[in-house]
Amino acid sequence: MQFDYKFHKDTAVTNSATSTQMSFSPDLQRDPTFFVGKLNKKIPFREAISALHDVVVSDLRFKPKDREEYREWVAEQEKLWLSDYMAEFQIEEVRKRMAEVRGELDHVYKEKNRVLGPFNTAKKAYFDYLYQKDKDAWFVLDPVITVHPDEVFFECFSQDESTYGKLSSSYNVFTEINEFKCGTTNIDYSAALYNEFQKIRDYKDTEFKIDPSGFEALTTNEEVYKEEKIDLPDSWVRGFLQVSSAMTLPATTFDLHPMDIFSICQYLRRFKEKKGPRALRFILEPGKPIQAVFEPWYEVLTFHRSIYKGPESKTIRIWGRRRLLILERLIPITQNFRVVLLGNGLPSFYIADLGDMSFTLGLSGWTTNDWSRAGNFDLMAPRGHVDLLTQEKVFNALKETWFGTTTDLSKKLDLDTATISASLTSYTQAGRVIYDLNSGLYRVRELTQEPLDMKQLRFSSPLEEKADQFISEGKVKIDYSIKNEVLHIKGTIKENNFTHKTEAFVDKDQRLTDGNCQCSFYKANGLRQGPCEHILATRMMISRKGSDIPG
Repeated sequence: MQFDYKFHKDTAVTNSATSTQMSFSPDLQRDPTFFVGKLNKKIPFREAISALHDVVVSDLRFKPKDREEYREWVAEQEKLWLSDYMAEFQIEEVRKRMAEVRGELDHVYKEKNRVLGPFNTAKKAYFDYLYQKDKDAWFVLDPVITVHPDEVFFECFSQDESTYGKLSSSYNVFTEINEFKCGTTNIDYSAALYNEFQKIRDYKDTEFKIDPSGFEALTTNEEVYKEEKIDLPDSWVRGFLQVSSAMTLPATTFDLHPMDIFSICQYLRRFKEKKGPRALRFILEPGKPIQAVFEPWYEVLTFHRSIYKGPESKTIRIWGRRRLLILERLIPITQNFRVVLLGNGLPSFYIADLGDMSFTLGLSGWTTNDWSRAGNFDLMAPRGHVDLLTQEKVFNALKETWFGTTTDLSKKLDLDTATISASLTSYTQAGRVIYDLNSGLYRVRELTQEPLDMKQLRFSSPLEEKADQFISEGKVKIDYSIKNEVLHIKGTIKENNFTHKTEAFVDKDQRLTDGNCQCSFYKANGLRQGPCEHILATRMMISRKGSDIPG
């Protein structure tokens, strides 16, 4: 998916003995979005924005050794070894001719190295320079920044697309706010800024600016603009949509003291597993200290400062635990960590309370299971048939205030919360709304200037399309009951010569909380990769029949 960016100038940080000016250059192709103010909480902001940089450059994918040169050397040596072996059976003249040819080859190789040597040296020096001085050529997934009436927040993805980071800064972080205009923009976030951020000090005035002058200069022809065409992977865009959907799902939540996170990070630093299992297991007992078990050593850490306040006992395992080391830098400035776990092998979120700031770290089920390819969490979000006019009415009401809850919008528009949730879910999956997990609000966040190709993004997996086909062909039959405000749906789906029996549990917010099926997909994955097409058809059928859903 190609995106066109146009910047007034490069983003820059200017440091002097008495002040620091941070100027982020926004994308001029988008609606004007700007903010100008002075930082009040300088050191916490420095540490938080540095942690966000750690997310951007994170890449924990397995990288095999480059053996291409070795293979070329072996191929040449095999020819020589074969010639030596065959020479033992040949006459002396043939052996002499082979020696002559070998000498000629050596001369050719030396001449090749002489001619191409300067080029290879220059090429290596260029890429070394590019990596050290201009990492933007390596890291092109720039953060997205959004200005709202109550806060400014950054969002980004890691290089392996398994880690999501969001830094929210309330206006208490700033003093002397001069001007701002709400909206979302892509910023030219240079990787070299990281070193400049480290120079922020308490004794120096620090100006934070999402440069408004770039938009003013659009009326003249005197400025030189920096234009970029970046072919971002569809997975980058789809990952943002899946994160927003996952945030709305039911989860187990508990608090951890900063020193408990420090203990987890310290253990991961001291020990590195050589074989699996590599899970981190949280043991949650009501009224008791939270425990963490590190596999494969089965070492137990008990967090006496953190008591689990949930209603029932649970044991939840997560993978890809080394990504938690991103939180290390936040420990000294964090008041509390809130942990949100969706389930075994499902995504998890860690929200650092930084006072007037918050940092949200979102991890996919495991490192190689990135947010876009294997997760279909949008299929578990509230669903329902809401006409386009009503959806637009809900979105426009949200955009009037830029953020709000389903209850607030329900009262304002005199619509039921189920309709509000389904409408906001549609805009979340279209990249125009984000769910703020920290404050429990929906916020307007236009991921792109132009509408996304939702067919291209939404149906990366054909599961929902198959489910719709089952319903259209009349292959789905359901029965349902309501108990404790949870809708229990039983279904039978005919597929070829098989009949699948399914169950789906939907809460009062129309979120799929549990389900089961007899198909091979469910037996292999459960709900870790979203519901199978049969559970999804069972869940969709209840809406098609117009049955009442609690809520």
